[in-house]
Amino acid sequence: MDLIAVLVGFGVGAIVGMTGVGGGSLMTPLMMGVFGLPPAVAIGTDLWFAGLTKISGSVAHWRHKHIDNRILLQLLAGSLPAAIGMVALMHLTGITKAWSGALAFSLGIALLLTALVVAFKSTWHRLGLRLERWLPEKRKAAWTVASGVLLGVLVSITSIGAGAIGATLILLLHPRLETRRLVGTDIAHAVPLTLVAGIGHATLGHVDWAMLATLLIGSIPGIWIGAQLTRRMPERRVRGLLCASLLGAGLKVIH
Repeated sequence: MDLIAVLVGFGVGAIVGMTGVGGGSLMTPLMMGVFGLPPAVAIGTDLWFAGLTKISGSVAHWRHKHIDNRILLQLLAGSLPAAIGMVALMHLTGITKAWSGALAFSLGIALLLTALVVAFKSTWHRLGLRLERWLPEKRKAAWTVASGVLLGVLVSITSIGAGAIGATLILLLHPRLETRRLVGTDIAHAVPLTLVAGIGHATLGHVDWAMLATLLIGSIPGIWIGAQLTRRMPERRVRGLLCASLLGAGLKVIH
């Protein structure tokens, strides 16, 4: 089982390296389907996996000044309180059978949303440029904070959303932001959000630490190799395979 976990970590890491997304989106359903972890434990473990794997990327983007600090702070102003609030709610109510069902259903919906986001990647930029007509600059801050709240709730209950969905929301609200700054800001936001939510789930006993360590052993070289393969693999084919995987996983989780 440990070897399988290392291979799963390697495979997901390679996909993240090739596409920049798919870590949480694929890891959580794999932990549920392959290793039989309960939804809450799979989500808590994946939050730590996502946060730890993105730390190095966040540091690299910070060194290259690829992070928009204003947008980052606005996102965190909404996402961190929302994540803490959701974890507090779980503490107050306890993880009942109803909560477990809601977590699994929310996870399935988040997977389908991520598939939609990845499939129509080029469309969101055009839509964001059109939205600028009805969204003055002075209102963007409030909408960015609101997007952070949405991401904080989504990430806390599904472990999904800090990557592809977060980047899409930034793109819709700030379509003229340079791609490298968009990516850097999205990754920089994902690290504290996933770790705060992960700490919250850890206080609930929702983290399999042994599984996490094994997955990380495989994912670290996987991300590096995936990044090298990016030059050889056609982006459309990789995106198509990722969308098919997300759709399949989402439908299976909901079912």
